[in-house]
Amino acid sequence: MISVEVKNIVKTYNKGEVKAVNDVSFDVNKGEIFGLIGPDGAGKTSLFRILTTLLLADRGMATVENFDVVKNYKEIRNIVGYMPGKFSLYQDLTVEENLTFFATVFGTTIEENYDLIKDIYEQIKPFSDRRAGKLSGGMKQKLALCCALIHKPTVLFLDEPTTGVDVVSRKEFWDMLGKLKKLGITIVVSTPYMDEATLCDRIALMQNGSIMSIDTPDNIIKHFPKTLFALKAKNIYKLLQDLRTNDEVENCYASGEFMRLTMKNNDATLEAVTRIAEETHAEDLEIKVVKPSIEDSFIRLMNENYSETNSTKNDGK
Repeated sequence: MISVEVKNIVKTYNKGEVKAVNDVSFDVNKGEIFGLIGPDGAGKTSLFRILTTLLLADRGMATVENFDVVKNYKEIRNIVGYMPGKFSLYQDLTVEENLTFFATVFGTTIEENYDLIKDIYEQIKPFSDRRAGKLSGGMKQKLALCCALIHKPTVLFLDEPTTGVDVVSRKEFWDMLGKLKKLGITIVVSTPYMDEATLCDRIALMQNGSIMSIDTPDNIIKHFPKTLFALKAKNIYKLLQDLRTNDEVENCYASGEFMRLTMKNNDATLEAVTRIAEETHAEDLEIKVVKPSIEDSFIRLMNENYSETNSTKNDGK
C-alpha cells in the first residue's frame, strides 16, 4: 500500500534558472523507512517542503495518504510530522513548554500520546525546565522529534535530522526510528551521510535535483558493474594524481585512508592494478579488492550522469 506518491515534480527558483527538483517521481510504501540520499543542493529540502504543503511545485503532483498536497493541505498537516533540517523550535521556551505548545496546537496532550513518545520523552525529561536553545545537539534533535510525534502522525518527514550531531546521538536516533517503524509509521528521511543509507528499507540517490537510482541499498550495491580496488601508499595524493593520468584507469578517488579505483577493462585483475600502481614507484604500496559501498555507487552514478549530460550538450551543438 502506497503512503506517499510523487509524480513528475518540478520546482525552480530564480525565475526558472535554478531547477531545484527536476521531474522527480517515486512512491513510499506504508510503514517503510525511505531515504533521500544526497549532498547539499540535491533538492531534498525543496521536495520535503512540497510534500509537507509548505511549498508549491511548479509542475507535477504528489499525495500523502491519498491526500493531494495542494487541494488537501489542511488534512495533510494533521497527519504528518515534520522535522526540518534547521532546529526550529522556540529556543526561549523550555523543553516542557515546547512540548505543551505543540500538543495544544494539535488539540492533544503529552499524556494522550505518551505511549508513542515515551522512549524519547524519558531521555529529555531530566532537562524539562531547560530552555531549548541551551540543549546539546543530540537533545535538540530528540526534542524536535518528540514535538513532531506529539499528535501521533501517520507519516514522518525528517530533513537531515542527524546533521551536526555526534556519532552516539546519530545511532540512538536511528534506533528510535526503527521502533517508530514497528508502530506502523511511514518515515521519509533525508541525509547526506551515505552510511545512513543502509539503515533505510529503500533509498533514492539524488544529485542536482534529479533521482539517479531508487532501490534497496543492497540492490544498488549489487548493481555496481566493475571490480573495485582500494589502494594505499606513503604519498597517496601523488599516487592518486599519477593513476588519474593512466589510460587504463577508468576512475579513482580518495576515500578515507585508501583511494578507490576502477579499470576500463571489465576483467581487470589485482595483478593488473598492481602493475600500473608499481609503475608510479609508490612507496609502501597496499592494494586489495573491496566490496562497493553506497558512497561508491553514488559516485559512479554521479559520474555517469555527468558524462551523459556533457555528451547530450555536445551533440546539441
